[in-house]
Amino acid sequence: MSDTTRWLLPNGIDELLPEQAHKVESVRRRLLDCCQRWGYEYVVPPLVEFTDSLLVGMGADLDLLTCKFSDQESGRTLGVRADITPQAARIDAHSLGREEVTRLCYSGSTLRAVANTIPADRSPVQLGAEIFGCSSIDADIEMSRLLLSLLEQTTTPALTLDIGHVGFAKSVIDALDVTDAQRGVLVDLLQQKSGPGLKRFVKQLDDEVLASQIATLADMHGGTAVIDIAAEAFGDVPGVTAMLDQIAVVVASSQSAYPDIDIYIDLTEYRGFKYHTGLVLSVYAEGVGVAIAKGGRYDNAGSAFGRARAATGFAIDLKTLAGFDAQDASQSEAVVSSPIDACELLVVKEQELRLSGYTVVKALDGQHDRRADLILTKQGSEWQLVPIGSK
Repeated sequence: MSDTTRWLLPNGIDELLPEQAHKVESVRRRLLDCCQRWGYEYVVPPLVEFTDSLLVGMGADLDLLTCKFSDQESGRTLGVRADITPQAARIDAHSLGREEVTRLCYSGSTLRAVANTIPADRSPVQLGAEIFGCSSIDADIEMSRLLLSLLEQTTTPALTLDIGHVGFAKSVIDALDVTDAQRGVLVDLLQQKSGPGLKRFVKQLDDEVLASQIATLADMHGGTAVIDIAAEAFGDVPGVTAMLDQIAVVVASSQSAYPDIDIYIDLTEYRGFKYHTGLVLSVYAEGVGVAIAKGGRYDNAGSAFGRARAATGFAIDLKTLAGFDAQDASQSEAVVSSPIDACELLVVKEQELRLSGYTVVKALDGQHDRRADLILTKQGSEWQLVPIGSK
């Protein structure tokens, strides 16, 4: 490897330099404090686990995203988490084992074997919250409101709340007269959000009724009017009315609490890590091409650990969120101090300043920290703060 390429990082892997790292940490603290005020308990899942527990019951797509390696002590396969939600489900089901409703929040780095976003980011910093043990719509309402409350802690651009239900498209397709081959193609096109592909697929169908039904399904996204359109078109499909009612309740609750939020309904959802079982949501910010938060219901994820529990939650991409947060994340005012600690009065003064919120930096090798505008100067028998460069 040449000296000119030795410093390069892998594609999709980045580092946070001081200013960016400070912004991410500022947002992280703000959001976790908000979660805890809502009653969520903070947990710190491990970065690495045995894949037996990290991936069990979580779908092939998460398996493909997980970086794996052999544990030299046990010989078993370890995985670096690509998503923290499954770990939270394990903690609820196995480590805590509570019977009552449990609220957990967390934050940490993740790693993905391949990038699944544009621009490529294989190392998102994730912050999330989960509710376990509540199957009612009340938990889904709380999730959407908490998520919007967290985003309210930052100065994000205009937001759009995207709401759907993973069971809608599946139920409709199950009710259509399609072959297994047609089903596979249709599901792939819905997953890809391929409008042109869906139109070509519909044109190739000989059955005009089926073609019309699939074309209608493909158009099941847009404003809140989509809920009524879907009810009229597919209300006779088993389970669809209940799904639409759930979406309508969450929409009404979100609009009541946050009247300025834009709502987008997407009933063609086939996304996520495939462990979702019900209502799903995403949040998009104006000018950002990828969702800054995703979540939804994933009931029974804990069954692999011996305790099937209702569950719903979300995860926020902290790096993306911090990237356009304009709130003041400036560090405390910096002060330069003498590197000599022999003077007890100087040590006491430095301690007082740090307790008061100042950053006190020693002038090692006579160099003043570039962040500092003030310097501790001895005036008579006391140490005083004066602007750098003043006489």
